Amino acid sequence: MIPDLEFAILGAEVPAYAAAPMLLFRLQVSNRVPTQPVQSVVVRVQIQIEATRRRYSPTAQARLLEVFGEPERWGETVHPLLWTHAGTVVPAFGERTEVELAVPCTYDFEVVSTKYFAALEGEEGVIPLRFLFSGTVFYESEEGRLQVAPISWSKEAAFGLPLQCWRELIARFYPGSAWLRLQRQVFDRLSAYKLAQGLPTWEETVLRLLEAAEQEERES
Repeated sequence: MIPDLEFAILGAEVPAYAAAPMLLFRLQVSNRVPTQPVQSVVVRVQIQIEATRRRYSPTAQARLLEVFGEPERWGETVHPLLWTHAGTVVPAFGERTEVELAVPCTYDFEVVSTKYFAALEGEEGVIPLRFLFSGTVFYESEEGRLQVAPISWSKEAAFGLPLQCWRELIARFYPGSAWLRLQRQVFDRLSAYKLAQGLPTWEETVLRLLEAAEQEERES
C-alpha cells in the first residue's frame, strides 16, 4: 500500500542562531498507513496568507490601502496572498514524526506579503496561514523494492502565526530599520544629491528631501 500522509503545523519560533532572517515551523507528518513505513519524504510547501480570516482595525485598513484598495471594496479585493515557498526532507518514520520547516523571510517592501505584515504592526492576534503541500514519498514495497509516489495535492494545513513571533523576527534581524529597493537610475540621482549637499547618511538625505517637500506643500 502507498503511505497516506497528513500534515500539521504545531508551532513556530525565531531561531536562536541564523545567518539570515527565517522562521522555524514545527511540522508534524503522520502516516495513516503505519504498516507501510516511509523511507523518506521530500516536502515542498507553498505558504499563503489567508487574509479573509482575520479582522482589521481602522489603522490596519488604512495601511492596507496599497494592498487591497479602499475598505468599501474589500468584499471583492481581499483574497489569499502568496507569502513564500519552502521545503524540507523528512527522514524515515513509521506512524508519526516531527521536523523543522525553515522558512526564509524577507523585509523587502516591494513584496506584497511584507506590506501586509507591516500593516499589522501594533495589532494583536495571529497571521492566518495556509500551507499547501506537494512532493515525493519514498517507501518499500512488500517485495522490498524502493517505490516512489507523489504527495496528493489536496494535502494542506492551517496555522495562525502569532504576530508577536513576527515582531520578534523583525526586531532581531532589522532592529529599528526597514529596507527599500530602488531602481539604479533613481539611486544614482539620490546619490548625486547626497554628494552635492554634503550629507553624511542616507537617512539625512531622505529627511532633507521630505522636509523640502513638506515646506513646499505648506507654502502652496
